[in-house]
Amino acid sequence: MPSTRVTDPTGPGHLDHHRLTRLLGYQLAQASIPTNRLFKSNIEASCQLNKLEFSLLMLVASNEHVTPKRLSVAMNVPGPNLTLLLGRLEERGLLQRERSETDRRVQHLRLTSAGEALVQKLETIIDRMEADLLSHLSPGERTLLFELLTKVAAHRKV
Repeated sequence: MPSTRVTDPTGPGHLDHHRLTRLLGYQLAQASIPTNRLFKSNIEASCQLNKLEFSLLMLVASNEHVTPKRLSVAMNVPGPNLTLLLGRLEERGLLQRERSETDRRVQHLRLTSAGEALVQKLETIIDRMEADLLSHLSPGERTLLFELLTKVAAHRKV
């Protein structure tokens, strides 16, 4: 006998999503649709950065004396892939590698003046994007959302 469940006309595609809406992965994927769209139109298009390059620049900007190894762990990106990313950003004049004065085997990463200027531009863009994305949430809801997502992310395997 066919199901008599009525589809939810407010769901994407006017389909019944009830089996999926209880799944965190599905909800995260749905939430990523507007964030990805805004990222592409505001950062990829205007600054020619993908998400990994963006994250890398923001982490270098926020962490003095950061090393490629620490970035690799933080971003969950294999070393060889990170080396390619660093090379692209270095070629664009946004990033520099410097040998440690205390241990010549260690490289530290730092932004160039062009990289610093780009990060300032990015901060303005992301502030506007976040305000747009979260405008329908109260300040308390925003705080709760970030707290819960932080708890879920804390269980990632490093």
